[in-house]
Amino acid sequence: MPGVAAIQMTSQPQVQENLQQAAQLIARAAEQGAELVLLPECFAALGNPSLAAIAALEFGPERPIRRFLAEQARAHGIWLIGGSLPLPRVAGGKPMATQLVVDELGQEVARYDKLHLFDVDVSDSHSNYRESRDYGFGEQLVCLDSPVGRLGLSICYDVRFPELYQALRLEGAELIVVPAAFTAVTGAAHWEVLLRARAIESQCYVLAANQWGTHAGGRQTYGHSCFIDPWGELLASLPEGTGIVTGELDQAYLSDVRQRMPITAHRRFAPPAAPQPVAKESSQNE
Repeated sequence: MPGVAAIQMTSQPQVQENLQQAAQLIARAAEQGAELVLLPECFAALGNPSLAAIAALEFGPERPIRRFLAEQARAHGIWLIGGSLPLPRVAGGKPMATQLVVDELGQEVARYDKLHLFDVDVSDSHSNYRESRDYGFGEQLVCLDSPVGRLGLSICYDVRFPELYQALRLEGAELIVVPAAFTAVTGAAHWEVLLRARAIESQCYVLAANQWGTHAGGRQTYGHSCFIDPWGELLASLPEGTGIVTGELDQAYLSDVRQRMPITAHRRFAPPAAPQPVAKESSQNE
């Protein structure tokens, strides 16, 4: 059965230090047989005040974070998902919170720009979050074929919008990834219940990679990276610390759950209109 892994990190503003930490965890995941590895949201820089500068560098010829993803994927022969990094769509444009999927040859095979931005007030030391100040809104959902099954992409705050996950299921998703930097406060209240609900409603496996611990400026994230099956059972979880969560997709079990309870066929109300899907999109021509 195909193996997957979610990486849990405590990312800080310094890009190179974060990439070094990620490289060690990616190697561990590959050693344990993962064919697809998911990094958390903002894995390369969390709390860095120079997002625009990082984004410009990633759009240009240097591309240190994107080059890192390609090199790691090739070195370990895995599909690697960069949870999110700042990346504009046009030169000089506003950064998007972008998730890149890189295949075992180091090629970028998909790009997803976060649809729902975290503009909320939270009762923690950070108090308020306004992602739209730094990022533009994505416009399209992304679902693509991968070695571990049909893959649906989402990021963090997206998990509160079930219509996105229903749309990914209708596009054939079997595994949906959720890289995140979920706060400690909202995570304790909602993280697991939201992820399990999305798995149950979509009848998909869910692989979630969260940040953990205390970050620059005192921001705290919840951890509890996990792997959930299409019945909503929590198969693996890492409550605290940096590390990895691993699991396997059982296609026979997935088919059995969907056959025994065919909720897609039973649906009487059409889901709300979703952005038009993009099956595969490469960033190579940017």
